[in-house]
Amino acid sequence: MGKRAAKGALYLYAVAAGPQAVPLGFRGIDDKPICAISSGRLAAIVSDAPNGKIRPERRNLAAHQDVLKRLMETGTILPVSFGIIADGRRAVETILARNQKGFLGQLNRVADKVEMGLRVTWDVPNIFEYFVNSHEELRAARDRLVGNHREPAQEDKIELGRMFDRILNDDRESYTDHVEKILGRCCHEIKRNKCRSEREVMNLACLVGRQASERFEAGVFEAAKLFDNNFAFDYNGPWAPHNFVDMNLQL
Repeated sequence: MGKRAAKGALYLYAVAAGPQAVPLGFRGIDDKPICAISSGRLAAIVSDAPNGKIRPERRNLAAHQDVLKRLMETGTILPVSFGIIADGRRAVETILARNQKGFLGQLNRVADKVEMGLRVTWDVPNIFEYFVNSHEELRAARDRLVGNHREPAQEDKIELGRMFDRILNDDRESYTDHVEKILGRCCHEIKRNKCRSEREVMNLACLVGRQASERFEAGVFEAAKLFDNNFAFDYNGPWAPHNFVDMNLQL
């Protein structure tokens, strides 16, 4: 769903520590020029809001991310989520004035750091069969409840499904603990995001020093050595530190 912008509204991309570190001269969503609005020790990076509704279409999302990427090249920012619109310049100044202390504290927390992502999945044809073959407890329950080619009762299916979910989540916790132990050496913070599919083992957001990307990559390869070919590792970044910033904007 899109949000319709009123006349004079401003689209928000990020908050930075003062306008002097903000590179301008490039454009954002709807090819609108970027500018900075200052208040105290903070600056908000904005553009005129696009005409009509702002929808999460690929071109808009890409433009938003491109602005964040270019801002990150020269300094630390607090990224604002896609689609946030302020009523105008005065509203932006009010946001900055009311949140000076909190925003400055968050800028200090993520100073000279970037976010890297790591997603690990089970790379197997059938996730349930993989777990049946690798967990004796689940295999025995499967044979007991749905063996002999008989049609299982609904309660048997539910019981087996619950056991599968429990074992799946136990394995996720164990594997994630092992990976975090290794990545913790090169990350300032690690956040566990919710797995988005049954095949996902872990979805980690990692706060890494701007100059530590090679150390993070080496840590990922070291962690991957703990796993066999039934697992796939996919890391990405650097990104603005979305997962480590709490931008509770009251517009």
